[in-house]
Amino acid sequence: MEWQFALLFIFGGLILLLLTGLPVTIAFMIINVIGLYFFWGGAGSFGQLILSMKESVKSFALLPFPLFIFLGEILYQSGMAKRAIDIVDVWAGRFPGRLSLLAVASGAILGSVSGSGVASAAMLTSTLVPEMEKRGYKSPMSVGAVMGSGGLAMIIPPSGDVVLLASLAFVSVGKLLIAGVLPGILMAINYGIYVIGRCYFQPHLAPPYEIPPTPLFQKIKTTVLNLVPVAIIIFLVTGVIVLGIATPSEAAAMGALGAFVLAAGYRCLNWKIAKASILAAGRITVMLLAILLGAIAFSQILAYTGALKALVTLVVSLPLPPVVILIGMQVVILILGCFMDEVAIMMMMIPIYMPIVHAVGFDPIWFLILYLINSEVALTTPPFGLILFVVKGIFPDREMSELYKAAAPYLVCDAIAMTLIIAFPQIALWLPSIMIRVR
Repeated sequence: MEWQFALLFIFGGLILLLLTGLPVTIAFMIINVIGLYFFWGGAGSFGQLILSMKESVKSFALLPFPLFIFLGEILYQSGMAKRAIDIVDVWAGRFPGRLSLLAVASGAILGSVSGSGVASAAMLTSTLVPEMEKRGYKSPMSVGAVMGSGGLAMIIPPSGDVVLLASLAFVSVGKLLIAGVLPGILMAINYGIYVIGRCYFQPHLAPPYEIPPTPLFQKIKTTVLNLVPVAIIIFLVTGVIVLGIATPSEAAAMGALGAFVLAAGYRCLNWKIAKASILAAGRITVMLLAILLGAIAFSQILAYTGALKALVTLVVSLPLPPVVILIGMQVVILILGCFMDEVAIMMMMIPIYMPIVHAVGFDPIWFLILYLINSEVALTTPPFGLILFVVKGIFPDREMSELYKAAAPYLVCDAIAMTLIIAFPQIALWLPSIMIRVR
């Protein structure tokens, strides 16, 4: 059987199943069962499917995933994450688009302590957007800023998506986590420059308003009280990995414990909040691990049919510069992101992309950071972007076309960040290169 047919059958069948609205887990399982039956020796190969499913979820590298989810839920449910916004608020001053800048900075801060882009966007939408609109802010500077900055949590550690991606791509979880720090900061700076520039030339989008003066002592007090928990969580999750004090799994455990203790210390924790955090983290973890069950079997089927090897050989033999191949791979992700969930795209494309990445000679960490930014773009890409639907759910009276227009400039900012990282790979690779190895 020609490899082209096998690839079209497996890949095309999966896309069709996903487009019907089937859950990602069910779609992967159906295509795995059909693929095993036709390409891997009939019904007798189902035992191999069960073994592959077992192998896919028992990896120790996945341990940080539920811990990061729990950390984010504790901070979100207890309201500790909202305290971090107060730090930015007291120092924002009279910059053009002050509240939009607050949304961008808050998205970066929440990303560094929660790791959940959707939760971050939901929180910022419900807390900041009503105040923005009360002040006369238009959609590009209100919901647009929130949607743009919400996805930063996918890039800035800790991030459950990074752990999942590293496990699928068989790269260092710690290096990929740390590699997202500078690109995440770069994206936040791009958003800030856009907000200030547009508000300067179009002040009607974010009308200025009088701000009551805050005494310097009050600013310092608010900063110290609210910065301490954020700084501790960032150090427990990111700093200990860079310094070689702990592995990603140990850092995730310390971060989750630290969030729990700090929430209790600030009297933001009770049994109801703890229970809600545990249940929410459990639901998200089980959902994504269920998706992961079929990922390894899917890649094994592709490898067994010979389609994967033939595709890699074809791509490498093309008379194209590597950068053109890279751009083509990213364009495919952008197109799929218009119609599919980013986790489904990850499960489907990483088994195909990583052999090409190694064959062409790209640095895997650098490539995966670009992939993550593309996935962040997918969260706000019409018509399927998950953050778009989160905002629509909170403000059901908004037209989706209005949300699309508000999100568009921030997608351009992401494209600029990707271009800079392609031109200067050290933006993503410098921090991993100076990491101290854990013994």
